[in-house]
Amino acid sequence: MHELSIVMGIIDVVTEYAQGAPVKEVTLDIGCLTTIELFAFDMAWKQAIKGTLLESAALDINRIEGKAMCLECGEEFTITEVYDACTGCGSHLIRIAQGKELKVRSLIIY
Repeated sequence: MHELSIVMGIIDVVTEYAQGAPVKEVTLDIGCLTTIELFAFDMAWKQAIKGTLLESAALDINRIEGKAMCLECGEEFTITEVYDACTGCGSHLIRIAQGKELKVRSLIIY
């Protein structure tokens, strides 16, 4: 379950920026093309924040949809899987433009 290690990394980043102040809210951007399973992520989050500055923090997750550009015909299109084909020409030669993000968007501290 790699979600736990991801959660621990996020806690480290937020703790560093909070500089000892309790955290009220954390907002994350998580792309739909990441391999993060949100149920497992939520379970790991609830366990990992116990006893930390984030213990009472609300978690807000922005899901970023997948978008790609075809390197054959130049079409830009929405994708749900990294191996989706171009909707214009059917080519699998694509460049993923968004949807693989994982970042702390913002945090609110007391």
